Amino acid sequence: MNALRNFMDKIKPYFEKGGKLEKLHSVYDGFETFLFVPTTTSPKYGSHIHDPVDTKRTMSTVIVALLPALLFGMYNVGYQHYLATGQDVNFWTEFLFGFLAVLPYILVSYIVGLGIEFIGAQIRGEEIQEGFLVTGFLIPLIIPINTPLWMVAIATAFAVIFAKEVFGGTGMNIFNVALVARAFLFFAYPTHMSGDAVWVRTGTALGFGGGSVLDAFSGATPLGQIATASTSIPNITDTFGHSLGFWEGFIGLIPGSVGETSKIAILLGAVILLMTSVASWKTMLSVFLGGAFMGIVFNFFGPDTAAAHFPWYNHLVFGGFAFGAVFMATDPVTSARTEKGKWIYGFLIGCMAIIIRVLNPGYSEGMMLAILLMNIFAPLIDYFVVDSNVKKRLKRAATSTIK
Repeated sequence: MNALRNFMDKIKPYFEKGGKLEKLHSVYDGFETFLFVPTTTSPKYGSHIHDPVDTKRTMSTVIVALLPALLFGMYNVGYQHYLATGQDVNFWTEFLFGFLAVLPYILVSYIVGLGIEFIGAQIRGEEIQEGFLVTGFLIPLIIPINTPLWMVAIATAFAVIFAKEVFGGTGMNIFNVALVARAFLFFAYPTHMSGDAVWVRTGTALGFGGGSVLDAFSGATPLGQIATASTSIPNITDTFGHSLGFWEGFIGLIPGSVGETSKIAILLGAVILLMTSVASWKTMLSVFLGGAFMGIVFNFFGPDTAAAHFPWYNHLVFGGFAFGAVFMATDPVTSARTEKGKWIYGFLIGCMAIIIRVLNPGYSEGMMLAILLMNIFAPLIDYFVVDSNVKKRLKRAATSTIK
């Protein structure tokens, strides 16, 4: 690290005012603050608290928490591919296939997103924002593995520009940027975001040509099967007709978005986020409570459909419910910030996700729309919580004055 620090110090004059590369100062500053804790200090007067855990360090913690879901997702992509083709291969072959299939999505997401942020920072003469470190990691985890790379590039650019930069950059956006990218894909290219053929890699691992090798394969997700069921009795199966239950959904060896299938991996990520105090346990828990509550309501009083009769506990382990609760709903920028507001915000997300799943067969997932909807209402929830607290304090003050 000393050698790297010395190298950065050596080239720093070129990027400072008057240097040959001063126009690229934002680029240098972005790399330097990513690699090392900034040494700048506040003025000597006044009260200040210094903490080495800056935004970049927080973002890095989230990325570490996402790694288990990414690694399992890579393996599952290969597992589903070779399961569909009927080939008997070992673990490392399956993982390598998934790694090569997912890697281009990560590269496209970061190249496009960071490229836009670097250009924007240079034009404005500002520091490069670090919020996309997590967003660029999330986007490949929440989309189908057969999504064309050019679509991912367009969706990423749209999300960064219209869901982040126009609001003022990192910390100013009102919508979760990664979910906006997914929503853009869903509404702009619905055939590439739903159906049976989009969840299992159908061509080569890198996705550049090769044609389809799974023309006769149906890779419907469990929620997709429920949404299109012709009977009110929920029955979900794997490729070979074996029934899938809570345990299979918890393990995650099923078709689905790259990072959303394994609840074990998501649970590991949740532990990391909670132990480092990066995410709120109140928001996480309340999302699951809301989903369980609404699932039970529909189990007893819902319409005579397979989605309504789907056991409430299965709703929590199938689809992107758990991933959304742990990594999306807890986004500190777009979620409620008051302590009581976190309970309300999370509970309503869980309720809305199940309501959309059950009452809207055209969109069997529900979690994405539920979180984006509650992103809008998060400031309003906080406003009423704060207003209620102020009124209670004024009432107590008035009562004590009378006495």
